Amino acid sequence: MENSNISKSAGNGILENLFKLSLHETDMKRELIAGITTFMTMAYILVVNPLILGDAGMDKGAVFVATALSAALATFIMGFFANYPFVLAPGMGLNAFFAYGVVINMGYSWQFALTAVLIEGIIFILLTFFNVREKIINAIPVFLKNAVTAGIGLFIAFIGLANVGMIQAGGAIVTLGDMKSPLMILTLFGIIFTSVLLVKNVKGSFLIGMVVTSVAGMVLGLVDSPNGFMSTPPSLSPIMMAFKNVPVADIFSFDMVVVVFTFLFVDLFDTIGCLVGLASKANMLDEKGQLPRAKQALFADAIGTTVGAMMGTSTVTTFVESASGIAEGGRTGLTAVVAGFMFLISTLFAPVFTAIPAQATAPVLVLVGVMMASSVLRIDFENFTEAIPAFLTILMMPLAYSIAEGLVFGIVSYTLIKLFTGKGKEVQISLYILSFLFILKYAFMA
Repeated sequence: MENSNISKSAGNGILENLFKLSLHETDMKRELIAGITTFMTMAYILVVNPLILGDAGMDKGAVFVATALSAALATFIMGFFANYPFVLAPGMGLNAFFAYGVVINMGYSWQFALTAVLIEGIIFILLTFFNVREKIINAIPVFLKNAVTAGIGLFIAFIGLANVGMIQAGGAIVTLGDMKSPLMILTLFGIIFTSVLLVKNVKGSFLIGMVVTSVAGMVLGLVDSPNGFMSTPPSLSPIMMAFKNVPVADIFSFDMVVVVFTFLFVDLFDTIGCLVGLASKANMLDEKGQLPRAKQALFADAIGTTVGAMMGTSTVTTFVESASGIAEGGRTGLTAVVAGFMFLISTLFAPVFTAIPAQATAPVLVLVGVMMASSVLRIDFENFTEAIPAFLTILMMPLAYSIAEGLVFGIVSYTLIKLFTGKGKEVQISLYILSFLFILKYAFMA
């Protein structure tokens, strides 16, 4: 017993030294629950990414492994190097552009698309090394950072409801799904059950809610049960380093420039929006509203994207679902490391992890959205030069289905309103440059 206590104490000491748990007012148990919760809310990417990239002609089994490994690598970098509880994986939206935009619509091979992702990753490493991305983050006003947090809250709640069909295409734009459907009732049960746990301040309420909702759905036969527990990971060989045979003429073509720019644009502002919004919610911004260790955090997705392209997957980015772990109390890189480890072992236990239904994760996304929306209380709605850009940021994220587009609307409207009301000196020059580039993007490339 004494040796066990000594071992446990030594283990805690190592974690304390690595992640500064006490400084961030957290502990190993809380970080463990937060990491598992974050993983479970975004485990769907292990199923969805292979399906989407499979439509581009890629081997789905190999993409599954590449998705898990690239997510683990990038998340470990985030956890150990930046000490933030943010989790990364191949991003939604970017994978759709990869498959349906570059390959299916433009007619290029998936090897061409992977080459574009590799180039994007290398450019991001350079931009991060020279602090360009960090300067963009620091240039965003504090009120707009709070708006990004609230906007992400609405966005992830919208994602959760759309994933289960509670919100779907119809009417003028969207309409309510079939609320009498057993799956919809299961989702509502998950929302109410998890809400009760949350109100009662039960530790691990999100994780418990997901497990109970999943089990309930399986017992009632509404969702599929795991088809076994373990499986042998497929080989990466069909897709790894596949860009080696891309013709040089294609690499230096104008289409490659357009594709790389699109990947860069979306990933840059998705990542910035995520980091700012999540850090703001977790009170990780300093007194100047800036993100400490931003450079280290940005290296995580830059390296993840580059190595991920080599493995055979689309752009790796920070996931908004990291908010679920933060809501569980995750405050350090230990949360990310736990999630990264879960991605690693998911390659062996794929049947179990991929059996988590959307009906179990949707309630978590909705309730995390509630928590993040509270950031609007820190916005001065009496000052219209800030209120209008903030509102547009919040509104456009769910409506445009893009964190990047919401942030763009906020920056451009803030810059123009300040300029045309005689308060242009209050805006940093970097925001004028960004606004000009955004306007050019919409004018010539939208």
